[in-house]
Amino acid sequence: MTRPRITLDVFSDYVCPFCYLEAPELDALAERFGDVVAIRWRAFELRPEPEPTLDPDGDYLHDTWERAVYPMAAERGMTLRLPRLQPRSRLAHEASAWAWMQEAVRPGADGAMRTALFRGFFEESLDLADPKALVRVAQALDLDGEALRQALAQGDFRPQVMADQQTARELGIGGVPGLRFSLDGEHAGVLEGAQPHRQLFLAVERLLDAMR
Repeated sequence: MTRPRITLDVFSDYVCPFCYLEAPELDALAERFGDVVAIRWRAFELRPEPEPTLDPDGDYLHDTWERAVYPMAAERGMTLRLPRLQPRSRLAHEASAWAWMQEAVRPGADGAMRTALFRGFFEESLDLADPKALVRVAQALDLDGEALRQALAQGDFRPQVMADQQTARELGIGGVPGLRFSLDGEHAGVLEGAQPHRQLFLAVERLLDAMR
């Protein structure tokens, strides 16, 4: 199998609706370019400890959702509901990193976990900071919930989450989704914000032109 020469690192947070809304655009990119582009989701906490989380009943969230989230969701054919809580997201990122490690024995575990966490939060107000809730998500996907419980309790994947965030800082990414393109391992540019798939296609096509 030929190694993809273009890599797209997607720095995202599970409490960011625009990250969830970018998922179908990235699926379209993967379908369009196949093995030419490798897409990697990376962790980025918008509000890590000790920064306060947002008020789920505050004007900021309600205004943002009415002005931008709901219209984009309608445009992209997705159903989102303003969550009833605004939890910390680090454990969700650790659970996602754990699921990625299950790919060798359970192909598709990575994507299934990511989709379940996004959908759980933005459709059912899943508490992303509750280890028991995360274990239930894993079990619903026929993954080893007890193994995840232990990994979360021991912080096995915390260094990976922190390393992703350090990389984002070094790249100057301040908001999510942050989309970092690489060509043959070399940095080739960053796009911030939820991009339409046509913009993603254009970015990849420019890189492909540069390869010729």
